Amino acid sequence: MTEEEKINQEETVVNDSVVDTKEAVAEEETVNEAPAEEPTEEKDPLEAALEEIEQLKTQMLYKTAEFDNYRKRTLKEKAELILNGGEKAVSAVLPVIDDMERAIENGAKTDDPEVLREGMELIYNKFIKALEGLGVKKMDTADADFDTDLHEAVAMVPGMGDDKKGKVIDCLQTGYMLNDKVIRHAKVAVGQ
Repeated sequence: MTEEEKINQEETVVNDSVVDTKEAVAEEETVNEAPAEEPTEEKDPLEAALEEIEQLKTQMLYKTAEFDNYRKRTLKEKAELILNGGEKAVSAVLPVIDDMERAIENGAKTDDPEVLREGMELIYNKFIKALEGLGVKKMDTADADFDTDLHEAVAMVPGMGDDKKGKVIDCLQTGYMLNDKVIRHAKVAVGQ
């Protein structure tokens, strides 16, 4: 047998076995399609821990930077509120100042005190309305019980009788509240 004949004979054998092998491989693949565990490399616990540490360090850096930016932003906003917080109050008071200036100019032109008094009352009422628009309220102390949260006792009046004991007798200085918070206590005389 020549070499060519040997090669042809081997090819036929190989071709026959190739067909058989293809069928075997197809069967094997269908079997392998079922969840088969591929050999996975188990990481060294030290390497896994080091990777986790790196991830946590990165997260911590991001969170720290985020918090620092938040802190700076809130400080800036707070500073702007402090600088510009009174803008609303000032703009509410400016018309009252304009009225006062006009009253002063016109006061020199008249000698009638009644006209001046009427002008002052109008300006006062306008000013009170401007304050109410900002949330400022006057405390009502007429016949009120003495309350240390609202009132400051500057005098005790003896001999007023039992019905006036612990009650506000007179208000010496009006108290004011801003949105239900006392901004100035009323100075009062209290019955003893």
